[in-house]
Amino acid sequence: MVPELEKATVHMKSPEHVRRVISALRKEGPDKLQVVSDFDMTLSRFGFNGRRCPTSHNILDNSQVISEEGRKKLKDLLHYYYPIEIDPNRTMEEKRPLMVEWWTRAHGLLLQQKILKRDIAKIVEESEVMLRDGVNTFFDQLHQHNIPLFIFSAGVGDILEEVLRQAKVFHPNVNVMSNYMDFDDKGVLRQFKEPLIHTYNKNASVLEKTDHFQQLSSRTNIILLGDSMGDLSMADGVANVENILTIGFLNDKVDEQRGKYRDAYDVVLEKDETLDVVNGILCYILGDLN
Repeated sequence: MVPELEKATVHMKSPEHVRRVISALRKEGPDKLQVVSDFDMTLSRFGFNGRRCPTSHNILDNSQVISEEGRKKLKDLLHYYYPIEIDPNRTMEEKRPLMVEWWTRAHGLLLQQKILKRDIAKIVEESEVMLRDGVNTFFDQLHQHNIPLFIFSAGVGDILEEVLRQAKVFHPNVNVMSNYMDFDDKGVLRQFKEPLIHTYNKNASVLEKTDHFQQLSSRTNIILLGDSMGDLSMADGVANVENILTIGFLNDKVDEQRGKYRDAYDVVLEKDETLDVVNGILCYILGDLN
């Protein structure tokens, strides 16, 4: 069916279940399909040549518009909270308040920097952000077949959108839910808009204020892409889901997290910096339509 599923990076607890879901998605066609995806370390790369690639928050944190002291404080927060975020021995309930604390403190530090809206494009341009190999094929296939892509991100929406814009993949079928900046009349960052989205509240609770999924009520088949346990709830706002295929990128602490990811996601992609498997599945689902 999908030769890419034979790659050494692929783990599946139940290949039979995966085959069944992919067959159903193909049979029901593109008109019933939508894709729900995380952004950082899912559509963007985790690493390149042994170095970590920046997330949308990191792009801002590492930029020239942040003072040296600000950079240091943001780095300290990262070193304290990131190990908590990916700790396989802590429950989501334990992690949630700590993630709120991290995001709130980080946003507070960014507010002190008087970031200008007009600098966003340059900040992204000068960053080391990289999207996964095959990202153009992914976005183009979805756009060509009019399949909605909902990007649900705990990152910074303004930065994320600019990354997509500069990569020339921000097509009309792409919708983003993320932490957006609020600028004053002079274009200076004054606050972050509500609701605050962190790794472990990407679910129906923050989607209540949008009617995104209601507008797509006929699209009851979903491909979900994520890289954390919190991403598994991103499609909770979809009513009457018929078929869902969850694909998880296992980027970090691989040995400790492999079992948990394999139990949670239908397909686990271990240390795979490409979208080859996702594109292979899409190609098969769209079949003769391509």
